[in-house]
Amino acid sequence: MFEWLHPALVYLVGALLLPLVPNGKARAFLILLVPIVGVIPLLTMPFGEFFQLNLFGETLTTFRLDKLSFVFSLIFSLAALLSLIYAWHVRDTMQQVAALAYAGSAIGAALAGDLITLFVWWEGTAIASVFLIWARRTEGSYHTGMRYLIIQIASGVVLLAGAAIHYRETGSLAFEAFSLDGVGAWFILLSFGIKCAFPLLHNWLQDSYPAATVTGTVILSAFTTKLAVYALARGFAGTDFLIPIGATMTLFPIFFAVIENDLRRVLTYSLNNQLGFMVVGIGVGSELAINGTAAHAFSHILYKALLFMSVGAVLHRTGTAKGSELGGLYKTMPWTMVFCVIGAASISAFPLFSGFISKSMILSAAAKDGHYITWLILLFASAGVFHHSGIKIPYFAFFAHDSGKRPAEAPWNMLLAMGLTAFLCIAIGVWPNALYSILPYDVKYNPYTSTHVITQFQLLFFSAIAFGTLMRTGIYPPELKSINLDTDWTYRKIIPAVIKFVVMFVSAVWSELVRGAANSVSAIQNTLASFYGPEGRVARVQPTGYMVLWLAILLGAALLVNLVELP
Repeated sequence: MFEWLHPALVYLVGALLLPLVPNGKARAFLILLVPIVGVIPLLTMPFGEFFQLNLFGETLTTFRLDKLSFVFSLIFSLAALLSLIYAWHVRDTMQQVAALAYAGSAIGAALAGDLITLFVWWEGTAIASVFLIWARRTEGSYHTGMRYLIIQIASGVVLLAGAAIHYRETGSLAFEAFSLDGVGAWFILLSFGIKCAFPLLHNWLQDSYPAATVTGTVILSAFTTKLAVYALARGFAGTDFLIPIGATMTLFPIFFAVIENDLRRVLTYSLNNQLGFMVVGIGVGSELAINGTAAHAFSHILYKALLFMSVGAVLHRTGTAKGSELGGLYKTMPWTMVFCVIGAASISAFPLFSGFISKSMILSAAAKDGHYITWLILLFASAGVFHHSGIKIPYFAFFAHDSGKRPAEAPWNMLLAMGLTAFLCIAIGVWPNALYSILPYDVKYNPYTSTHVITQFQLLFFSAIAFGTLMRTGIYPPELKSINLDTDWTYRKIIPAVIKFVVMFVSAVWSELVRGAANSVSAIQNTLASFYGPEGRVARVQPTGYMVLWLAILLGAALLVNLVELP
């Protein structure tokens, strides 16, 4: 019935029409209508391939609906709706248009059946999302947005290069499982890794997301990195070396998050950590692992959005998200505090919350396939998540100390968005089969076994004791007004310093060369002037006798030459 309706085009048409509608409630309702209309084809159309185009003899599939793309497209649509409700009070055309174009591009990429279509939407997410950073309209956000755009565009360029090489190697542009036997697949994997924030490629995440607007950060948290997770699950499921990469991703952000003062940056490190669980699931590659990855991506988008929403509401009311400047806000922002705690419980994988029913699938898949060291790393990482997101975020924002701030509660639309998201976090945790039923493979898994529940409660209990002990003894890093250095130090400090040195060196050499050339030219000019200038030797007025003498010499020379030539 709706085979003529492409979900991504609904968002793009909405983004194009939006500036034509007067800024106010009419436009706000139009914004909310877009994700509602956009999800209809996903819910009503059968699995298959639609909107196929013929380009230069190649068939491009712009709408491929199967179980894997359905899960990600559905959660992208839901995240778009919740984010737009959260941002309903915003009357900034730039943010409104960017949000719709960004969400639509992510959905279009998730539905792409070929690499060319994927590339178009891949770059669409980069171009649209950067305006959510620039919308702050500060000099810092401009420079941050430029760094973000360069990295995201570079990811697309690498993807296009990989697609071209892969086509030459295989003759196929299909977006499907790739073999790493060819060079093209490695380029494609690198492109996905950049967007997924692999170790040493990750810091664009911490650099850019906290620099966006209050609502922009919530929208950013939902799409870019999870699109990369989808792409990895589609193209590289079962690639073994993704397991240590994912395990590393779960570990190193913990230490940065613990010492970070900006709570939105804490959440970006936490986001990096949670991506690691998904990458491990993709590397394991079994049906249980891929189901766990898809389920965890679904859950993660919701609870991470909820945490960004609650911290964003605090930032919106107080003007700061720094832990050292917050505390005691539960007195005047009780609903925001409750929703933040629900998000913290979800990301910490408390039983009856969404994180528990998805993260346990990945842990079980790792153990079932014999990756016991990885399983222990994930268990340690789970404890770390509870420290920096489960406890630190709500504790330092609402309870740690009384900052003296008494802001009003968050606007009603923010509370509504947080309430709906919190409900979904609890509903998925209580009724996991609702999510399990739409996963890529048939699910035969029960998260609520006594072993799973007792193990998780023990982990949380001892983590809480450790946190309390560290706080009481003063060992836990305090919230300091400081900036942490990460790998971005290389391209924000070292590389600019090297470039500055090279520029100064080249300028100095060039100046010396120019000065030497100028001196040489000046010397030549002076020499010529000494001979041919107005006062030069050649230009002097000579007596008539000298002329007669030279004529006699020249005639004598000519006579001698003639005499020599006579036979």
